[in-house]
Amino acid sequence: MDTGSEGGCVSGGRGTVGHPHPAARPAFSWRHAVLRLLVLLVALGAWQWGALARGSVYFPPPSRIVLRARELWFSGPARHAFLSAAGTGDVLPSLGRMAVGFGIAAVGGIAAGVLVGRSAWAYALCNPVLQFARAVPPPALVPVFVVVFAFGTPMQIASIAFSAVWPVLINTAEGVRATDPLRLDVAAVLRLNPFERLRFLLLPSALPHIFAGLRLSLSLSLILMVFSELLPGTANGIGFTLTDAQSRSDLLTVWAALLLLGVLGHLLNTALLAVERRMTGRRRPT
Repeated sequence: MDTGSEGGCVSGGRGTVGHPHPAARPAFSWRHAVLRLLVLLVALGAWQWGALARGSVYFPPPSRIVLRARELWFSGPARHAFLSAAGTGDVLPSLGRMAVGFGIAAVGGIAAGVLVGRSAWAYALCNPVLQFARAVPPPALVPVFVVVFAFGTPMQIASIAFSAVWPVLINTAEGVRATDPLRLDVAAVLRLNPFERLRFLLLPSALPHIFAGLRLSLSLSLILMVFSELLPGTANGIGFTLTDAQSRSDLLTVWAALLLLGVLGHLLNTALLAVERRMTGRRRPT
């Protein structure tokens, strides 16, 4: 039997050495999940012990922060997904603004990225402008959006969409440009029309790059959502609650808002990873 193949793999009845049998993968996943949960519990335990030992009002224990978050936003009836009046008035508007801004950035970024990436000439022409726009700090654009939209929800959505579109656009363009030239030649031989090339060749080839841009854009959208709600003219939202609590020196509510933002960020990223695995078949660490 030849055991010196380049891949270092030996074929056998139960699988291949170097490539785990599919039945072994769930066990590894469970072990990985348990280890991550253990690390989280150790970190929370250390935080709880340190906060109780210190006894500082500026550094409350996580148990009090969780209780405060539940009291503020998740003490409602089950038919309302346990959202209280404050949860409906703060969490849902924030998620709505972020969802609209992220949706506009995702659709616009993918469409523009495909158009720019399909042409080497267009990419070379637009790349300096894209890099310049991507490098502009979002807070610096606030005066522009205030003049154009005034304070309110349209300005908040516009600021989220404009700043979150660049990671999607640039990554999509790079993914389209990275399409295998041999596949393009085959598409030309098969006389695929532009729509068929886009559906069966360009988008599937660019999907890993697109999702890399979407993950960056999602994180940026959450940050910009909070920042936009810190501005004058905002009457609700998680960012507004954060500013209001800070002005009243309600540090427990400040910590609760930070905890809520962290949990929302993790859940949204996990959901996007699940969509990515579904569409690309790739597994990535979270």
